[in-house]
Amino acid sequence: MKHTLSVLVENHAGVLSRVAGLFARRGFNIESLAVGTTVDPAVSCITIVADDRENVMEQLGKQLNKLIDVIKLKDFSPEEIISRELALVKVSANARTRGELSELIALAGGKICDVTRTSITVEYCDTTDRVENFLALCRPYGLKSVVRTGTIAMERGSGQLSVEESSV
Repeated sequence: MKHTLSVLVENHAGVLSRVAGLFARRGFNIESLAVGTTVDPAVSCITIVADDRENVMEQLGKQLNKLIDVIKLKDFSPEEIISRELALVKVSANARTRGELSELIALAGGKICDVTRTSITVEYCDTTDRVENFLALCRPYGLKSVVRTGTIAMERGSGQLSVEESSV
């Protein structure tokens, strides 16, 4: 089962390395990792998506909480969050396929960022599953390059992961 962890940390050099190192030392693969500052520039939020095949995520959570720079951690279930991933996708295109590809991009909700004689570059933002589906639709045209951000996630509703004890 995939887990999405949101980890609030002090915004200092080396914190990401210590958090990722904890996973690496235990031979645990991180599927997606995204980091950004929060409303408070002294605090960053690390979003980690990992597959808990060996049921060790609870133990990793306890060990993360022991790291000095970790302020707060929450392991979210998929129903508790809104998640998105951004992908920049360069697809082969020529005069014959450009119109068909443009229509596909529009129907899928993508945004064309660049067009050349031999390619179209698309910005596509959605859930990880929908990004995968979009890439599958583009593959027959020829994927030239794909760059992805990794998953970012936020708690649904009025709840929020914050430095304060009570999350409202």
